[in-house]
Amino acid sequence: MTGGVIKRSIEIAGHRTSVTLEDAFWNGLRDIATARGSSVRSLVAEIDAGRGEHNLSSAVRLFVLAYYRDEASGTTGRRKKSSGD
Repeated sequence: MTGGVIKRSIEIAGHRTSVTLEDAFWNGLRDIATARGSSVRSLVAEIDAGRGEHNLSSAVRLFVLAYYRDEASGTTGRRKKSSGD
């Protein structure tokens, strides 16, 4: 597994914000966005809109974890359909 923490600036709803994630989470986020035919920026905006009280970096980590847990259990396709994707 590769290394450290990477901080990136992303524009969401017209303002720039920084997101700090481990490389594995950036890779997972990119792969999920690609699988959905989306961009990382729009996926992060979607996560931001539904994150509640979690900070954005934590919300992204939880989203990536949930995606891969669903994928491992075979429920990823059902989750997409139920969320309107």
